[in-house]
Amino acid sequence: MQSYTVLAIVALLIGAAVAPYAVTFAESNEQHVAVVSVDEPISGSSAEDTVRELRSLRNNDSVKAVVLNVNSPGGGVAASESMYMAVKRLANEKPVVTSVTGTAASGAYYTAIPSDRIFVTPGSVVGSVGVRASAPAGGLPSTTTTGPDKASGLTQDEYYAAVESMKRSFVGSVMQERGENLTVSRETVAEATLYFGGRAVNNGYADEIGDTEDAISAAAESAGVSNYQVTYRDPAQQQGLSLLGVNGAAANDTGAEQVAADSDGVQRVRFLMLYGTLENERVIVNSTDKGGVQDE
Repeated sequence: MQSYTVLAIVALLIGAAVAPYAVTFAESNEQHVAVVSVDEPISGSSAEDTVRELRSLRNNDSVKAVVLNVNSPGGGVAASESMYMAVKRLANEKPVVTSVTGTAASGAYYTAIPSDRIFVTPGSVVGSVGVRASAPAGGLPSTTTTGPDKASGLTQDEYYAAVESMKRSFVGSVMQERGENLTVSRETVAEATLYFGGRAVNNGYADEIGDTEDAISAAAESAGVSNYQVTYRDPAQQQGLSLLGVNGAAANDTGAEQVAADSDGVQRVRFLMLYGTLENERVIVNSTDKGGVQDE
């Protein structure tokens, strides 16, 4: 009998440890506005955690609205696209408002654009709508392979075509999500300019000057709730500062991340929606250089 009691206690403790979300949003009549932090470079792992969190919030009836608290330079293309689609699915069902507390650049801006409203502070920066492909400073490795495309996978021209396709998708999404607000042309959007708060509001990249508290109030108003609890979520929690599968990161003066080497020792080209530069990389192609190569 004693062993059954011990097992029951252990099960309860494990349940409490693995289900903090259920504890946070207990079954009750309370209404919640959830604030979700996007405050790290967007990698596959951080995007996966955030997408999972947004799915849970979408399916939780006690959560009436969501605020994205964004301060990120962006990151990988595939990861940024998955974040965009997760926010878009959420915004189709519940009010979503973004508060840019520092930077929402490139893939982070992509993440934010399905929001109903985007708040920025005067010092916030948003934009950098573009894509690039990069490789380690030594270039692509030279190896013996069973086929001409086995080492790199794509020729430089094919890399450029891929980046152009990704850029058009990114720019097209901005025009679709923000088109009614934008006072600049599609061609201007494609220049990948970064804008500070006031100018971002003037050209339609953002909606209002305000902070996270303003965003919370706007989200609650859109949801039609006046008596609510605010719950803060940080799904990615700066996972070892690993960016796009690499480690050894240190902040540079652009607010992006520098990366020394791939963690698994494999040199590979990365497709990036990232504002700033990475240490020890060469830009193979980007959305404006027509396939040129330059050192970063």
